[in-house]
Amino acid sequence: MTGTRRRTPPGRAGRLRLRHSLDVAVRGADLLEQKLRILRSEHQRLLRAEEEAGRAWQDLLPEAEGWLLRGLLLGGEQALDSAAAGIGPAEVTVHWTVSMGVRHPAAVSTSVPARPPTAAAPSNTALVLAEAAYGRAVRAAAEYAAAHAAAEAVGAEVLSTRHRVRALRRHWIPRLREALDRVDLALEQAEHEDSVRRRWAARTGGR
Repeated sequence: MTGTRRRTPPGRAGRLRLRHSLDVAVRGADLLEQKLRILRSEHQRLLRAEEEAGRAWQDLLPEAEGWLLRGLLLGGEQALDSAAAGIGPAEVTVHWTVSMGVRHPAAVSTSVPARPPTAAAPSNTALVLAEAAYGRAVRAAAEYAAAHAAAEAVGAEVLSTRHRVRALRRHWIPRLREALDRVDLALEQAEHEDSVRRRWAARTGGR
């Protein structure tokens, strides 16, 4: 409140400035609330997508681990090392988008390298199935990671926007209205006192 008084010039100029500031603050709060509604809807959509992607990943991972365990039981660690030799890492490309000013992942492209012709083939069928299952699990994990990051980014913006709306509605706008009321009252009193002085001057001048 003290800061508002210090920045506000006296008289009608101060009243005009306060009215302008109040109008800007109210319009800003309205726009932020509209943004907040859109962000909340988008956040709910992203949370559902994250949940679905998480379930898909959790369903695929045990399958891959099960085939791997069978392959190890059949061929041992040496068979696994031989099957993995020469195979490069998977590559993940994140595609980005912007929702209401928030940049977040929209989708991912996952490239799981094929077994090169020079690499030794897995020594048993379980390792072949494990390789394919882990490829599907890697793709699902990348999709889940992107969905989680998107939901987290939009969720953070929801919180930030909500705090800004609350600050405007509960603090800044009421302060501006109180300051405007004080200026209006001061101007009304000044005009009344000026009117009294003019009437007094008119009476004394006539005498």
